[in-house]
Amino acid sequence: MKRLPAAIAALALLTLAACGSSDDSESGPWTFTDDLGTKISLDSAPERLLVQSSMAAALTDLGLGDEIVGTFGPLKNAAGEPDSQVAGLDIDDVTDVTAAGEYGSIDLEKAATLKPDLVVTSAYLDDDLWYINDATAKDLKKLAPIAVVSFDGKTLPELLDGTERAATALGADLDDDDVTEAHDEFDAAAKRVEAAGAALGDRKILAGSPSKELFYVSNPAVSPDLSYWREELNLPLVVPSNPDPGGYFESLSWEKADKYDGDVFLYDDRTGEAGLKLLDDQPVFQTLAAAKNKAYIPWTSVAPPSYQAYADLMNRLADDLAKVS
Repeated sequence: MKRLPAAIAALALLTLAACGSSDDSESGPWTFTDDLGTKISLDSAPERLLVQSSMAAALTDLGLGDEIVGTFGPLKNAAGEPDSQVAGLDIDDVTDVTAAGEYGSIDLEKAATLKPDLVVTSAYLDDDLWYINDATAKDLKKLAPIAVVSFDGKTLPELLDGTERAATALGADLDDDDVTEAHDEFDAAAKRVEAAGAALGDRKILAGSPSKELFYVSNPAVSPDLSYWREELNLPLVVPSNPDPGGYFESLSWEKADKYDGDVFLYDDRTGEAGLKLLDDQPVFQTLAAAKNKAYIPWTSVAPPSYQAYADLMNRLADDLAKVS
């Protein structure tokens, strides 16, 4: 299991190809194949879900909150507030089974008490499970099958539509007013982002994430949200020329933090105030136009993969871009 650095921009979904009688969530056998090709068969549709936290937020947006008996992965940020990765999820109303220690560890005894029918997580690269390490996965499969959502190579619309297909297989009603309204809100928010980007003129946007040792420049050619904003909404995002293996970012020493200039800096909001303080302490980074003007905008690089979450996110982005135009 390879732990991906904090700058990964990623984005979550479960494209479960339902087959057999899986369309019937009322009774009878339920079978589906996840994004990694794993075929899962249950005696009936799963009603007790153990879900990675950002995916749990997305499934909640789609009306499946009552089926979620537990979560794993981030719930709170460094300030102790609800993390942006779980926007829309009532973190006080979920049972967290994340274990301390090594990344991707789960409290298996606590998870067992929840009696899950199905575990749902995602994968950014290949079969590298999000918030489940290899050792944990081996034991977790003894409790319930693991359905994996692949983000690898997906566009943002594919990611969101895939989540909805999975939600439908799990019993969600996509004709529900809240769901259809979220689609409309997403389309409206996208138009706002496009207009805000046009208002920037010839100014450029750099996206990335700071750490103590390295500066990670995010790659709009790979990250589904950044790619959508650049390719579909014409947001003037800088594309790094030499991405690291995996493609999500290019890592630079702080001495080379000026390799790419940007008039606006989208910073991975998982780094919080501590990340902004890191930027202030880096003299080379401070030569960038964005740093000189403090044109910093928070970017939720790991958001719940629902139309509602991205509608909210893009409306905030449009508001923030208007402030620096």
